[in-house]
Amino acid sequence: MRRFLVRALLLCAFFAAVTVIFAAVINLAVVMGGGRNIVSEEEAAEKGADCIIVLGAGLLPDGTPNRMLCDRLDKAIELYMSGAADKMIMSGDHGKKNYDEVNAMKNYAMDRGVPDDDVFMDHAGFSTYETMYRAKAIFRVERPIIVTQKYHLYRAVYIAEKLGLDACGVDSYRVTYTGQRMRDVREAAARIKDFFSCIFKPTPTYLGDEIPISSNVGGVTAG
Repeated sequence: MRRFLVRALLLCAFFAAVTVIFAAVINLAVVMGGGRNIVSEEEAAEKGADCIIVLGAGLLPDGTPNRMLCDRLDKAIELYMSGAADKMIMSGDHGKKNYDEVNAMKNYAMDRGVPDDDVFMDHAGFSTYETMYRAKAIFRVERPIIVTQKYHLYRAVYIAEKLGLDACGVDSYRVTYTGQRMRDVREAAARIKDFFSCIFKPTPTYLGDEIPISSNVGGVTAG
């Protein structure tokens, strides 16, 4: 009996070690793959991007962007104002009537001088993968600048490239955010999930009619 238990424990330890190594290798592949195209604001401005994609990060109880999302929006607005791209896509969660992340993002940008016509809204950006898939399929994006915090940026750029976008990313980090350690843990798991999403390419929750970013009909929504 003791010998059986020892063998069982060794087998469990072996599979645990294999799982950890497997997860670490996938995370490394995503970080290295996406990290190649994380650039400075100055470098991004030279890419000839067709739009800036801002990824949602949550709202405060009053319906305004939280601190993390404000930092993403501020960086995206800086890029827009510098001429890095002349269109923006606000992509987030509007799955419920009383939770409208996308219009909150748009209003924030418009309050800071971005014209309505230059802001496209993706109301079905329920995940990073779905945002990038829809950017290509719905908005016909080809060369986006993706804006989010660096821990998330590796995966966002990796997904975009695997879906056929000529993407680069700009880090919007400004402060140390509360709860970042837990975000890092979740991000490690999300990299594994999206590594396989990029292989099998599942269809997003919603698609819909095309609204090309080049159509000069900003202010419209998709979702």
